[in-house]
Amino acid sequence: MPKQDTRTWPLSAAIEAFLTEPLFATLTTLRPDGTPHVVPVHFTWDSAARMARVMVAPDSRKVRNLIDAPGGRAALCQVKGRGWVTLEGTATVSDDPERVAEGKRRCFERYSRNTRGRVVIEIAVDRVMSRNI
Repeated sequence: MPKQDTRTWPLSAAIEAFLTEPLFATLTTLRPDGTPHVVPVHFTWDSAARMARVMVAPDSRKVRNLIDAPGGRAALCQVKGRGWVTLEGTATVSDDPERVAEGKRRCFERYSRNTRGRVVIEIAVDRVMSRNI
């Protein structure tokens, strides 16, 4: 597991607030051939656990990428105007009912809408990059 980038912790209040805004982000995973797969997603940020969650369909390309490369990394990048924050870390896929329910609950709180995702991608964030936030 990569070492945590201690220069980014704790996150600034401005970054924490930005990560609660109901915006889309891009999720990047790597295909088996090493090329990036980048898609728009809704996600949630759990500051206490330093975890980002994305609700997805179990047969999606992003899930297959992560299952094909256990311990693989993923990146989420949220942009608004000229400001952006990227969250990077080790990603896992879970169909555990409690973890999925937690992901759905958080998604509803952030976006005020239900999600059809049946599995959750959990990203243990160890690097945060930002600009103009």
